[in-house]
Order: sequence, then C-alpha cells, then structure tokens
Amino acid sequence: MSRIVVGLSGGVDSAVTALLLKQQGHDVVGVFMKNWEADDLEDDCPIAQDYRDVLAVAEVLGIEVELVNFSREYQDRVFAYFLAEYRAGRTPNPDVLCNAEIKFKAFLDHALSLHAEHIATGHYARLDGTFPQRRLLKAVDANKDQSYFLYRLNQRQIEKALFPLGGLEKPQVRELARQAGLSVAAKKDSTGICFIGERPFREFLQRFMPIQPGVMRTPEGRVVGQHQGLMYYTLGQRQGLGIGGVKGAEEGAPWFVAGKDMAKNELIVVQGHAHPLLLTHRLTADDLSWVGPAPEPGRRYGAKTRYRQEDAACMIEGLADGRLELVFDEPQWAVTPGQSVVLYDGETCLGGGVIR
Repeated sequence: MSRIVVGLSGGVDSAVTALLLKQQGHDVVGVFMKNWEADDLEDDCPIAQDYRDVLAVAEVLGIEVELVNFSREYQDRVFAYFLAEYRAGRTPNPDVLCNAEIKFKAFLDHALSLHAEHIATGHYARLDGTFPQRRLLKAVDANKDQSYFLYRLNQRQIEKALFPLGGLEKPQVRELARQAGLSVAAKKDSTGICFIGERPFREFLQRFMPIQPGVMRTPEGRVVGQHQGLMYYTLGQRQGLGIGGVKGAEEGAPWFVAGKDMAKNELIVVQGHAHPLLLTHRLTADDLSWVGPAPEPGRRYGAKTRYRQEDAACMIEGLADGRLELVFDEPQWAVTPGQSVVLYDGETCLGGGVIR
C-alpha cells in the first residue's frame, strides 16, 4: 500500500481519481490548492463551493483533506509571466505553466513533505516505462486528452505522478462517481483560467493592465473599426470584433484577427477563413522542454499548436540554441505567438515550446 496525495479540485475527475486509488487500497490524502489570494473562501465565491465539494467527496471516501495556499508561488511563477506575455502582444497558456510550476512542483514538493510516494491528479493522460525513460502518452479518450498541457513535465516529475483516468472515457468517470454516491458526479467541467476560475476575462485583465483602445485596420491600411485593447484579442478570433456589418473586398465574408501592430497599437483584421495571413507553413518556438530525450532534426513528427487540434504532420528543420524550427506538410491556421507547440511521436508526447 502506497501513500498517495491527490490534488482535489472540487470536480468529478479528481474525485474519481481519489476514489479509484482508495478502492485499490492505497493510503489516500487529499489536498485542495488555493492559488488565488484575491478571493477569500466566502460563501458566494466559486472557490468556496469547490472546497465544499471537496469536503463532501472526502467524507464519502473517508479520507483527510488539507487546504494548502500556493498563492505566492502562483503569482511569482505563473501570473507574472501571464501578464508579461499579454503586454508583449502574445496569448499565453497559463495552464501549461501552472501544471509545471504549481501542480507538479509546489504541490509535489508539499506532498513529498507528507511522506507521499506519489501524487495523483485528474488529468486525462497515461504514463509508461520507468525512470529515467518514462513516457507521457495520450489518454484513451481523445476528446479529453490533456497531454498537451503536461508537455513541460520532466522525468523527475512524472516519476512521482499517477494519472488514474488515462485509460477511461469521460462517461465512465461520471458513472463511477454516480455509483459511489459522489455529489460531483454531474458537476459541469471548469473552463476558466487555471486557478483563477470562470470570470469575465476583459474585466479581469483590466484590473492589472490599462485599457489602450486603438484602430482596427486591414493589411492594406483601411480602418474598419476600433479595438478595445490589443490584449483582448488573439489570432484567428472572429467573435467580439464588432465589425460584422462592415463591407470589405469579400462581400459577406466574416472578419478575423490576423495580427497586431504593437508599435502603433493597431489590430490587423482580414476577411475569410482561408486568408493567407491566417495560414502558415512554418513556425519558430523557444523556451523548449522535453519529457525525455529531445527529438531529432530531420525527422517527421505530429504537432499540435492548440489544444484539441488534430496532430499536424511536420518535420524538424532546426533544433539548436534553444530554438525549434518546424515545417508543416500543410499550412496551419492561426498559429498564435505565446501558445505552445507540442510534438508527438504517435501516442507519445515528446514535449515542445512556446511559439514565437
């Protein structure tokens, strides 16, 4: 029997993770991570409801729960980066950094201080092999696979990690929760920013960054509207532009964000999903991280430039000095600076980097 510390979020996935490990006879301890100091555990706060759900699950399973505050670590390691990327005109993915720096670093260190042999989370992913050659694999449920968000984990981190849900489909997870009488069996999945929750995004960013409205123009220079601040927009965005009725070269074609001119504070927009400025055959990434050995230049792999994207066939054209150069077989749509490109060799997640 192993002592395993489970990160309980208040959702069904982490609850069933604890359930499965408990059924296997392990000594299970739950930890609820509070990582956003601006919101106290007040009755009307979503974090407070999540914590109540965690306590209800723990009571049914007969396990102890500890509330741990990692707010300082989150501010220093994740949120500062998050804001810096938005100020630079990029669109960061805080969930990726949150996994590497909070769940599998701060939380892992805390769990080891509790004499745990492993930590477990409700991520949909699988692990195979032994240290120092463990592999991070895609989950059985392709619709829920979260290996994309875990690509920054290293061998030391996954040596101590368990992902009990990796071989299950989501409906099976909910059914297991229902059979066990867990109150979160039908609870809606969270879609908010990691640990910040589901709140109005523009309103949230305004608390930390000044609003700087500017013009919205075509690549040819025609002004077609006003943007509310470059930080609110991402490449490929169609909704919320407020220029749907503006006529352009293509009658009735929808408008999309195609770029940002940071020096002039201008948002570049184009018409049509297949506009050339929305398509790219190659990308450069840095801030690289590999789960195991680095991939080989000249070899072909699959790559995702956003979560839930189909693997796109590509070849590594260059890998040196901390930079990755990828060339795709087919042009990729709305490849976004600040997001992550993650490489796969079949089912194996190799790692990746931040698109520049």
